[in-house]
Amino acid sequence: MSEINIKPLADRVLIEPVAAETTTASGLIIPDSAKEKQQKGTVVAVGNGTKDEPMTVKIGDTVLYGKYAGTELILEGTEYLIMREADILAIV
Repeated sequence: MSEINIKPLADRVLIEPVAAETTTASGLIIPDSAKEKQQKGTVVAVGNGTKDEPMTVKIGDTVLYGKYAGTELILEGTEYLIMREADILAIV
């Protein structure tokens, strides 16, 4: 991971999504039109949390999030998602 110049505020988290699968378990190639949006990623940056709720995720955690959660952000050619910690469903 390279150094990120973004510091999320309050209870927000910056996530780098995992790349979509290109082949099935049996070896079939999945075309771009049939690929599903990944719902798994790695936490790259974490805010400080709120006064009432400290942050439970930390940098390097692999997390699952909702299908339509977060806002897409492209920084230096890499795609990221920024979302509230409440949009994260689980730490894997």
